[in-house]
Formats: sequence, structure tokens, C-alpha cells
Amino acid sequence: MAFNSSKDETDQTRRLYNPYQDLQVPIQTLYKLPTSPEFLFQEEAVAQRRSWGENLTYYTGITYLGGATVGAAKGLVDGVRAVEPGDTMKLKVNRILNGSGHAGRKFGNRAGVIGLMFAGLESGMVALRDTDDVVNSVVAGLGTGALYKAASGPRSAAVAGAIGGMVVGLAVTGKQVLKRYVPI
Repeated sequence: MAFNSSKDETDQTRRLYNPYQDLQVPIQTLYKLPTSPEFLFQEEAVAQRRSWGENLTYYTGITYLGGATVGAAKGLVDGVRAVEPGDTMKLKVNRILNGSGHAGRKFGNRAGVIGLMFAGLESGMVALRDTDDVVNSVVAGLGTGALYKAASGPRSAAVAGAIGGMVVGLAVTGKQVLKRYVPI
């Protein structure tokens, strides 16, 4: 793109039309938007957490996406291993894509269900206890693990519940440590 000096000279001599010039309105302050969120009700401004619907959507979406990504990576590895020496390039690509898609869907759906149960249990705990603290998350992790493996028997449910509680406890502890030592 060439530099056109004659155009710049005409722009400096030209005055642009301002439709607000005769309104006697301080136009500079007219469109200053707030930097903090605005709420319709005061109760919404007091709450410092997501609503249960936002929580449900966030956890379900994040876990589905994470599970689908891990599943697609596992399917990619399985698809590469399934390639045989006599396969054409089209067949190799087909095996890899089918493996990635199948495993990605399977892992994503499982993880999404876990996220859905966790979000529901955590929001239920917040509503039941009327407080938002670490206990809600840990109990939701315990309940999620137990519910997810409930069909496999009480022992499997208890082990999965303990694992779920420990995983959430470690995640919450890690989040608190990061908040304390990593400036944002």
C-alpha cells in the first residue's frame, strides 16, 4: 500500500461534522461506561459467585471439553497404533480420525456427566447450607464420585467418593495456594 501525502494534507484542512455540537451536552462524558458489572437487584451485587445455572453450564462445559480433548488424544494414539503397513494414506487418516472421534465423544460425555453432577451437588450444598465455602466443594466431590459409581456397588461407590473428595480437596487447596503466592 503506497503512502499518499496529498490525501493527508486534505484531511487536515477538512472539518468533520459533529452532530452533537449544538446540543450543549458534554459528549466526552456521555458514553463513559462503568468498569464494574451493573446489577438489576441489590442481592445480585452482594453475591460474589456464579448463579447455579452459570455454575452448571461452566462445570459441564469445561469438563466435557477437557474429557473430549483427552479422549481425542487417546484415540489419536490408538488410531496410529492400529495403522497396518499395507494401508493407504486415506485408510490411515480414516482410522486415526475415527479413533479420535470415538474416544473423544466417549471421554467427553463421561466427563460432562461428572461435571454436571458436581455442579448440581455443589449448588445444592450452597442452597442447603446458605454459605459458600470449601466444605461445599469437597462434599460435592464426595457425592459425585459416589453417585457416578453407585451402580457398581457400595464398595466402588465409597472408593470413588473418597477419590472425588480428595481430588476436589487438592484442587481447592492448590487454588488457595496459587491465590496466596502468585500475584495476578
